[in-house]
Amino acid sequence: MGYAAWRVKALSKSGAFAATLVGCLIFGLGGLLWAILLLTFFISSSALSHAFPHRKTDVDQKLAKGSQRDWAQVFANGGIGTVLVIIQVFFPEQLWPLIAYAGAMATVNADTWATELGILSQKPPRLITTAQIVEPGTSGGITVIGTLATLAGAGLIALITGLFTPPILLSLIVISIAGLSGSLFDSFLGATVQALYECPHCMTETEQYPLHSCGQKTLLKSGWFWMNNDLVNFISSIFGAAIAVGLWQFLV
Repeated sequence: MGYAAWRVKALSKSGAFAATLVGCLIFGLGGLLWAILLLTFFISSSALSHAFPHRKTDVDQKLAKGSQRDWAQVFANGGIGTVLVIIQVFFPEQLWPLIAYAGAMATVNADTWATELGILSQKPPRLITTAQIVEPGTSGGITVIGTLATLAGAGLIALITGLFTPPILLSLIVISIAGLSGSLFDSFLGATVQALYECPHCMTETEQYPLHSCGQKTLLKSGWFWMNNDLVNFISSIFGAAIAVGLWQFLV
């Protein structure tokens, strides 16, 4: 899968190696359901990343990276899953690592779907913290279409989890809410503490550092310089995992 993804340019070479490592650990130690959830996220998000290229020309100047994922993006989205599957090996009788994993996968899938489908909105996004209108692709900007896509992306992971982990209704509710919450938390971090730069040549706000796509060095405009998009995704996946476990324990 890693080799195939590299050949179709869904992954960079480093991303292919990282995905192979993560995939082997998750499938080898966790089994079929763990692998299916990972593949559902990877295949659906990769497909959406390459969809609607004509709508992404301006947005790509803002995003830190393009549709070809590197090792950092792989670990940002799959790192917590790798940790959880190792925990599952030592505590095979416990269900919570799987529920946490499903919550994390629902979060990253929901966030990717929101990003890739939110650009189809005819209305400009609004900042999640202040409701201020911002340009498409701005960190922390949300739209109605993007939010619905968030719920759909989380719901897909929740449905698959429920088919393997009954009762299905409970899984649908818990994992969908966890994925939605994690994705919205991702947007909140993007609007508040994620590093945002500016290209002095293009006068464009961007996540790209140290160089903009035009080749000009970018300057920090707001946020914490060490809080890049990959770290935001990783923290949000942990948040989604925690919400899933908390809701599951509360409802069960």
